[in-house]
Amino acid sequence: MKRIVLSLALLVMCGGMLSAQQKGANISFEKEVHDFGKMKEDGGTVTYKFEYTNTGDAPLVITNVKASCGCTSPTWTQQPVMPGQKGFVSAEFDPRNRPGIFNKSIFVESNSVSKQRVVLRITGDVIPREKTVEDYYPKTIGELRLQSNHFAFVKVYNDQVKTDTLKIYNSSKSDLKVELKGVPVYLNLRPVPAVLKPGEKGYIVGDFDGKKANDWGFITARISLLINGQAVANNYITISAKIEEDFSKLSKEELKNAPVIDFKEKIFDFGKTTSQKEIEHHFEFTNTGKSDLIIRKIRTTCGCTTVAPEKTVLKPGESSSFKTIFNPGSRKGVQRKSIYVITNDPKNPEVRLMINGEILTENQKADNAKNKYTQEMEE
Repeated sequence: MKRIVLSLALLVMCGGMLSAQQKGANISFEKEVHDFGKMKEDGGTVTYKFEYTNTGDAPLVITNVKASCGCTSPTWTQQPVMPGQKGFVSAEFDPRNRPGIFNKSIFVESNSVSKQRVVLRITGDVIPREKTVEDYYPKTIGELRLQSNHFAFVKVYNDQVKTDTLKIYNSSKSDLKVELKGVPVYLNLRPVPAVLKPGEKGYIVGDFDGKKANDWGFITARISLLINGQAVANNYITISAKIEEDFSKLSKEELKNAPVIDFKEKIFDFGKTTSQKEIEHHFEFTNTGKSDLIIRKIRTTCGCTTVAPEKTVLKPGESSSFKTIFNPGSRKGVQRKSIYVITNDPKNPEVRLMINGEILTENQKADNAKNKYTQEMEE
């Protein structure tokens, strides 16, 4: 009998403790997921209001509401919600340029004792709008519309002639004759048809001759367009390609006996400096392969220049180096510069090297010195 009484007492005590722990604000949403169903991409924004009740015994305050993406804009009850009263979190979704099924989250934080963070979700399916001429041909040169003003051939082998097309459209009410000027010798560009009738679609057909380019790596050219013999504003397109060697033709034996470029280091960190003097570094490399290594090209990003390597053809086991010069100029802050080395190594035809460091202002240098001194004194 004593055991039963003791057990009942413990249950009452635990219930009282649990009740004490549950005192405070408590957020309770009517629903935590809303499906908008199907909607049109050009139908405008949609909104749903998630309503909740404070089922606790203290004022409820929502401290933060955050959406999982910028396409959802939440608003909510800002003032404290008294016990038994209602509040809301409203989610607005913009379907523009977001076709397809979506599932977005809204994170709600409050002083609720039972659930300090609630995740609400909105779902739906955006039906794509019908595309217009402006969508298909977003770039303009006068009244000529283009698929893009960047004609990218992407990758072209050094022994290949690659053909590609760029779509064009005449948005005017008269004929447009398209001509191309300043075309490099390795390119053959021609509009088809040469004269576009009003509302007519056409192409700029391009042949990129990798052999005639006589270059390696990423190269670009800017071509001028004349419309009916006239040069209008921004009348150019950019042509680009990355010229590579086609190693797929090599046999297993040739790959086994191929050259291999091996750098002593691929990253040089010059640390922190306030100096405006040029920073020099020698990158050393060795041919650890079984046939001659050929340095095709060394290309840098802005702020760096390179001096040609001592040798551009290395026998197996031979080493060489090249000097890189970084000119800080007026640059400040963290610097990361790249150097690309292109060779006939089939496994590493393009190696990226890095020069890193930080250029400080005089004030930053003084602060660093002060912090270092303070740290040394504390130690």
